[in-house]
Amino acid sequence: MIPDLSQLDIYVRPGVTDMRKQVNGLSEIVEQKMNHLAMSGSLFLFCNRNRRLLKCIWWDRNGFCLWLKRLEKDRFPWPDTEEQAKQITTAQLQMILDGIDFWHAHKAIEYVECN
Repeated sequence: MIPDLSQLDIYVRPGVTDMRKQVNGLSEIVEQKMNHLAMSGSLFLFCNRNRRLLKCIWWDRNGFCLWLKRLEKDRFPWPDTEEQAKQITTAQLQMILDGIDFWHAHKAIEYVECN
């Protein structure tokens, strides 16, 4: 019942999600708005408007698991647009849970040699 996160694809739903939704509503968002199969075995993350509540769903062989984390202080870093939200790594998931905003981290500069 506890997944090996290093073996999973992890996806973030950008923007605001209505946290009154439970597994059925969240899996519908996964399939209709994120264009993924909810029962694929991937982990899907959702966040509320004030970014203090995080929900995640994952299909485990014969049923969904639903996890929730509520912050008492501070806020989760969260992408606002589809361009910002992509598949993330386990390390990036840990950064989200730790409050590190990797979406706004410094970007690498590429230099081109001129002749």
